[in-house]
Amino acid sequence: MTESLVVGVDAGATSTRVAVHALDGTRVGYARAGAGNPTAHGLGKAVANVAAALGEALGAHDGRRVAASLTGVAGHVAEMVPELAKVWADHGIAEGPRYMGDTPIAYAAGSPEPDGSLLLSGTGAVAARIAGFRLDVIADGLGWLLGDEGSGFWIGRQAVKAVVGALDRGAPPTGALAELVVADFLGDERPTAPRAVADRIVRLAQADHMRLAALSSLVSRAAAAGDETALKIAQDAADRLVATLGRIHVSGPVVLAGSVLTSEGPVRQAVVERLADESVSTAGDAAGAAAWLAARDLLPEADAKALHAAFTAVSP
Repeated sequence: MTESLVVGVDAGATSTRVAVHALDGTRVGYARAGAGNPTAHGLGKAVANVAAALGEALGAHDGRRVAASLTGVAGHVAEMVPELAKVWADHGIAEGPRYMGDTPIAYAAGSPEPDGSLLLSGTGAVAARIAGFRLDVIADGLGWLLGDEGSGFWIGRQAVKAVVGALDRGAPPTGALAELVVADFLGDERPTAPRAVADRIVRLAQADHMRLAALSSLVSRAAAAGDETALKIAQDAADRLVATLGRIHVSGPVVLAGSVLTSEGPVRQAVVERLADESVSTAGDAAGAAAWLAARDLLPEADAKALHAAFTAVSP
């Protein structure tokens, strides 16, 4: 059994990560590839990216040593299950991976306890109650248009709305947030009239609305500089995220996940302050967490819990 390997896959909307571990927690392979979300990018592309990452992560290791594997996928598509089984068979792995959504894996990346809650804010935002490492109840995660309050997209949109609103009222871009937003959209090539600046930003945002999510980092920078608008947006985002969590959280640890809540910044700080009475941890590597979940079926419970940190350590 000590020669056995486990494989964990985190197939997300922007990238795919595969971790290969020995049962003692030692990481023996790790690889990244393109997006693995079949809903967003199509089944063929998602499977090809998982296959590429799996091959690189396994390297020279014999696939016949893989005793268990688990794939966490953002965007569940039933047709992906047999396609992944074919990929696994091509590498000599006896059985295809267990297949689940990415939410329980994000939780497991931050806690070895089977019951608790996840609060995630990245491009989107969601809170989930986890029972036995399975999704029990979910709140928000409704997408950028109608939900995801407190997400990176929501934060970026609030920043642009504030800046465009001021420009529409004839105010020139002043303050750290306004300068950062205008520079991000227009660089040094900008009209003189504030309304014309606003119109150009609106056209660019409408042409590529997802760029708004990346602007959340500008809010963090402006807040660090003391910009009052940025500070208010960050506090408002934290309030909304904690309110979403409050709808589903009952007991157990709270795991923070997603780039907004795993990176140091005003939103994470405000959320942690609001959850001072909870047991809060931060998600580590999701692919490693998937490998750990696969290994749990092969290990005594006490050993699995003790090895959690080894599996979920963030890969360099």
